[in-house]
Amino acid sequence: MANVNWTEQSIDDLLNIADFIGKDSVKYSKIQIKRIRERARLLKESPYIGRIVPEYENESIRELIIGNYRIIHRIISKERIDILKVHHSAKRLRVDIK
Repeated sequence: MANVNWTEQSIDDLLNIADFIGKDSVKYSKIQIKRIRERARLLKESPYIGRIVPEYENESIRELIIGNYRIIHRIISKERIDILKVHHSAKRLRVDIK
């Protein structure tokens, strides 16, 4: 079972998503964040779930889709997965992950 590590960037992304949705509804903000976190937990058992991120073309950088959000993660090893970014699919993804 892999350890799922949330990077500073991905935590900031979650906070920004929560703030944005929370302007209209704190209830739905909490629900959406919970859904994203639950989806990311799948990586513990199945790190290769999801597709390779097309913008990166790197087999170790993959994504899970949950609604309008992309949970972008990197497989570091069998024991470690880093969540790099939680990105809204309507926005253009900057290719700045190394």
